[in-house]
Amino acid sequence: MQNQLIIFDTTMRDGEQSPGAAMTREEKVRIAKQLERLRVDVIEAGFAAASPGDFEAIRAVAESVRESTVCSLARANENDIRRAADAVSPAARRRIHTFIATSPIHMQRKLRMTEEQVLEAAVRAVRLCRQFTDDVEFSAEDAVRSEEDFLCRVFEAAIDAGATTINVPDTVGYSVPDRWGSLFKRLLERVPNAGKAIWSTHCHNDLGMAVANSLAAVLNGARQVECTINGLGERAGNASLEEIVMAVKTRADIFPVRTVIDATQIVPASKLVSTITGYPVQPNKAVVGANAFAHESGIHQDGVLKHRETYEIMRAEDVGWGANRLSLGKLSGRNAFKSRLVELGITLHSEEALNAAFARFKELADKSGRYSTKTCRRFCRTKASPPKTSASSSCRWWRTRKRASSRSRSSWCRMRASRRNPRRGARGRWMRLSRPSRAWCTVAPSCCFTRSTTSRPGPIPRARSPCGLPRTGGW
Repeated sequence: MQNQLIIFDTTMRDGEQSPGAAMTREEKVRIAKQLERLRVDVIEAGFAAASPGDFEAIRAVAESVRESTVCSLARANENDIRRAADAVSPAARRRIHTFIATSPIHMQRKLRMTEEQVLEAAVRAVRLCRQFTDDVEFSAEDAVRSEEDFLCRVFEAAIDAGATTINVPDTVGYSVPDRWGSLFKRLLERVPNAGKAIWSTHCHNDLGMAVANSLAAVLNGARQVECTINGLGERAGNASLEEIVMAVKTRADIFPVRTVIDATQIVPASKLVSTITGYPVQPNKAVVGANAFAHESGIHQDGVLKHRETYEIMRAEDVGWGANRLSLGKLSGRNAFKSRLVELGITLHSEEALNAAFARFKELADKSGRYSTKTCRRFCRTKASPPKTSASSSCRWWRTRKRASSRSRSSWCRMRASRRNPRRGARGRWMRLSRPSRAWCTVAPSCCFTRSTTSRPGPIPRARSPCGLPRTGGW
């Protein structure tokens, strides 16, 4: 029988520690409600003692969330713990997460405490937390660089004091999967009362192995994973919630656990967090990236059209995408091109017509790399011609030869600062000629540009006008 894997989301606490990712009270409430729809087990809403604003945000989340457990972080001191308890008090299910560093470098350089002092502080903090809630989590900060014997002593004492969850964090992203998994195995064997608590892992991504380390811990007894949406977090980020969840679900033959996550809410949660924090999701990001279910290679497209599982191990719909996507480009095959025409309602009555349209598509795709589906209709009607510019690009001064009735054929000029134009600014700006037809641009100190229907304007070589215009002049 599979055990439940608790998903502990720390997007609004550790994720908010990403530079520029600070969230307002209202934004945290929006994210919390989406996480509740996602059916996250524990939501770490913030660090109550960090600021009055964060305290109020945690309290607002506690008031609005009913199904998930709401948690606040607290250092192992009385003030932090009491602030955390006050912040989560309105929650139907609440947790206090207290921590203290246990590695030699942290104890000596940061805390300036001995091992015995750290042990006493940890026990005292857990006992105080138990006065406010029965759900207490204890973390040994920088456990990855801590002495294993001391870790065992601290964890045993914390469980005896009342901790119900023991979190083992790789605070600096230093470990590798094999070592991290074996550490969990040894801790569960060496701590006498290990069976009285749920063991948790919290991994950072400094070496790109946060998800791999977390999954290694799960294989060796961890039953809670601390993670964030989109892998947001301090420095290189945390383990990605979406990758943890889908790895466990997809490889149920390997992982003896299950989650209660509603995976169809993963993509909406990813988009919401990205919008609020301003951190874009890279296109090739696993599960939630725009290209996660996109195919451009003709061989892959043909396989997916015949049977999805030839190149997809998950269904796009299962994580909240509409469907997989066949991207048309120079690597696309004839079958994918034909499929896209069918989607657009374009009917070609012969194989010769299809072959001709596909040949034109390939010719243009080789030049520009990729075309949108809107251009498929043009491929099936006539051969495309090269784009035309609105003016000659052979000289510095130019004259329009046809009346431009649309914006795409209008004439443009960029003015630089000079004695004739002192108010243009040092960097210049774009200006459209008041009369596009039969208009002249004869300002000597300026650089002139033309606008094409498909490309950005570019500078025209400094050559004398073929029409013999003087090097000075005005509008």
